[in-house]
Amino acid sequence: MQVYTMFDSDEKGVQVMDQGRRNALRMASALGLVCAGSLLGPMRAFAGEWKANSFEAKGLANALKELGVDSYTMSGEVSVISAEIAENGAVVPVSVNSAIPNTEYMAILIEKNPNPLSVAFNIPEGTEAAFTTRVKMGETSNILALVKANGKWFAASKEVKVTLGGCGG
Repeated sequence: MQVYTMFDSDEKGVQVMDQGRRNALRMASALGLVCAGSLLGPMRAFAGEWKANSFEAKGLANALKELGVDSYTMSGEVSVISAEIAENGAVVPVSVNSAIPNTEYMAILIEKNPNPLSVAFNIPEGTEAAFTTRVKMGETSNILALVKANGKWFAASKEVKVTLGGCGG
């Protein structure tokens, strides 16, 4: 290791690490992260395929159409958990669970938001079909949890009253 000596205004020596060694340490760190990532394998749960048209759709009917949902069945095996009243619509905690076997896709739509689709997830086989997130709500509205399982669409709904809107309200 090469060490260069620099002197400050008091003429005391300060050691500075060789730039080549710094670069070698950076490369080793990067290589370690790559190796660790390959050993840990791919992530098991991941966000749904990005469909910009679905997230940009205006109105619930258009968002459902963009997702490819012709019709859905209300199901007791899908649950939406959230507070009855949200004091601030900018951060409304919501949990969605599906007990339907072979759940492959889950989404949250806020009926009265300008863009209803808030979040969507692909659910890999063998993964628990449940998640918790925070959504924005512009006003009091129904939260629709949408689930795709065995090629069919299921849903659950819950009304949340918003006292202070989070979508510019």
